[in-house]
Amino acid sequence: MTSLSLSTPPSPCIKRCELDAAGVCTGCRRTIDEITRWQAMGDAEKQAVWQRLLALPPRPGGKRCSACGQWFVCGSGGREGGCWCADLPATLPLGGGADCLCPQCLRARIDG
Repeated sequence: MTSLSLSTPPSPCIKRCELDAAGVCTGCRRTIDEITRWQAMGDAEKQAVWQRLLALPPRPGGKRCSACGQWFVCGSGGREGGCWCADLPATLPLGGGADCLCPQCLRARIDG
């Protein structure tokens, strides 16, 4: 993300503008009020919007398993609302430059 040490915080817009049913941009995650008022906001208010955005949990996304090559969803499905892998025992480091593993491969690694 963008550094917030600048005197005037930059716009969080990532040019993927679409509002969901609640009036929140699916791109930058600002509310319609934050979007429409951005230019009129002072630096402190812009900073507060950035702090709120940075505190949001990461969005779920698709990943390819570095072990088997299957696509899977990362970042959701867990009991506490986070990623499903947070419900499993920690197994880091994966080694060999591996990225995330799919549920089946991670379970196999844990069961070893």
